Amino acid sequence: MNKIISIDADAGTAVCQAGVILESLDTEVGKHGLMVPLDLGAKGSCHIGGNVSTNAGGLRLLRYGSLHGSVLGVEAVLASGQVIDCLSSLKKDNTGFDLKQLFIGSEGTLGFVTKVAVACPTRPKSINLALLAVPSFEAVLGVFKEAKIHLGEILSSCEFMDRGSMECVTGNLKLSNPLSDSDFYMLLETSGSNLNHDEEKLNFFLELMMNKGMVGDGTVATVPSKQREVWQLRERIAESLLVDGYCYKYDISLPLSVFYQAVLDMRERLGDRVTRCVGYGHIGDGNLHLNVTTPQYSQEVMGLIEPFLYEWTGNYRGSISAEHGLGFKKRNYIGFSKSPAAVHLMKNIKQVFDPQGIMNPYKVLPDEPAAV
Repeated sequence: MNKIISIDADAGTAVCQAGVILESLDTEVGKHGLMVPLDLGAKGSCHIGGNVSTNAGGLRLLRYGSLHGSVLGVEAVLASGQVIDCLSSLKKDNTGFDLKQLFIGSEGTLGFVTKVAVACPTRPKSINLALLAVPSFEAVLGVFKEAKIHLGEILSSCEFMDRGSMECVTGNLKLSNPLSDSDFYMLLETSGSNLNHDEEKLNFFLELMMNKGMVGDGTVATVPSKQREVWQLRERIAESLLVDGYCYKYDISLPLSVFYQAVLDMRERLGDRVTRCVGYGHIGDGNLHLNVTTPQYSQEVMGLIEPFLYEWTGNYRGSISAEHGLGFKKRNYIGFSKSPAAVHLMKNIKQVFDPQGIMNPYKVLPDEPAAV
């Protein structure tokens, strides 16, 4: 299940089996001047089939969109053993229902994905990475807005982390922060085809942001080795939090107007019962990773987080699971993000695909009644 079946350099597509490692596929398509649009911190171990089944988001969704757009086709096996062949590599196919979409993000509850066809964009020739120290979350939003204006066609990633996240990854993992202390930090990546053009645009943008007082300090990495070092400050936050002891992990989508307020309200609610309460994630697509740590698991802390955080998120019409999926832990909270009618329809679809309920049971769909 780990074979790359074909790569079409002219069309910019790749077909592979579900067990192929994401990084392995990216390396192979890279030999043809292409790239896999999905990039995750776990790219060295995660499988394409799992990425598709969970609709993994990653670091560059801002530029390349979600897997609902990048996946061109899938082959899947149903509970009955029937093989559903929707493995088209066509970028336009408007014949009937787009069945492949049902397997993307359904976490294996409708069928087992065995093969995937992916659209692979051209690999950029010029990549720049800027790490910025930003004084406030309002400034974070301002920098993001200005980045879309001034870096539009080359902006490929926009990440943020708060002071607590930076202190955790540097303190627990002994990584080095090249910037002065700040309440917030941002990572801006540009990807293009002309090094001089891209550097000129990025430098102009950074000078503009500093002159406006929206950025207090910054550094730009143009060499791949330096870029990998800088990316570690963002990609290894999750690892660093585990050093504290137990980590309560939450992955939510929110309107940017209330994005960081979730962290502030949770921090106030938990007080000194926790080691830290931090926020980081994909500001470019509205996805917040809110993490809380304690020396060991605490039922009191868990009771203060859930279902409060889900209710809080639902009040702003956010999503209680932006990219990690519902699994069995969040399935009974789906009502905070989806209407009863929508959940009912999902159950009907599940019944059609898997009438005996044997495909990844007790996942995604709630017991009766679901929490609302």
